[in-house]
Amino acid sequence: MPRAWEWDGFRNRHGTEVIPPADTKQTPSIFGTAEGLNEESIRMETTLPVSTRMEKNLPPATLRKGIGWGLVGGFVGMLVVDLLLMGALSIAGLPPLACFSMVGNTMQRFFLILDLDLTGGVPMGVATHYLVGPLLGAVFGIVLVRFRALRVDTLKKCVLHAILYAEIVSQPLFAMMPLMMKMTASETIVWFCGSVVMHFIWGIVLGLFLGHGLRTARGIRR
Repeated sequence: MPRAWEWDGFRNRHGTEVIPPADTKQTPSIFGTAEGLNEESIRMETTLPVSTRMEKNLPPATLRKGIGWGLVGGFVGMLVVDLLLMGALSIAGLPPLACFSMVGNTMQRFFLILDLDLTGGVPMGVATHYLVGPLLGAVFGIVLVRFRALRVDTLKKCVLHAILYAEIVSQPLFAMMPLMMKMTASETIVWFCGSVVMHFIWGIVLGLFLGHGLRTARGIRR
């Protein structure tokens, strides 16, 4: 009688293919049986981190969504910051548009270094705020969508990342105004403290908008 692994293709003397007995074991293989492979795959799948399994099942967020929600979040965040800042200046007895005037005059002096004679003041400050704010928001949206290592799966993480991003990218802007406007040490401290708080608020708004916008695309949880 042939051994178990010799049943494959075995025929009797009449040329009729002989079917192996029901209790014959499957052919040995260095890769194991099909059932063993299936069981191993199931075990590997269940031991994967939750974020990895979720990432496999989520549709990728589109670049257009990241840019769009980043622009909206950056614009609304800047609007919220400006309204709060104007209110605070009014309470302190200062001109409510002083923030725009300072930013506009800083940009005017910066462009003079580049031999560009532009008008400063409030109009330049408003233009700078509402060009830079949405632009930085769009850049953050692109980063979240395109770089897998920075993708987030909760709204809280999205807000935290946005706050960190806001404080980092605003450092050159923090340093520019004291240098261009020749502020005193006390004025510089007040400027830095106020700027940190304002950009913190901007980051919260940006993170909320991007987290909400990308939630449907990647299944972001609260």
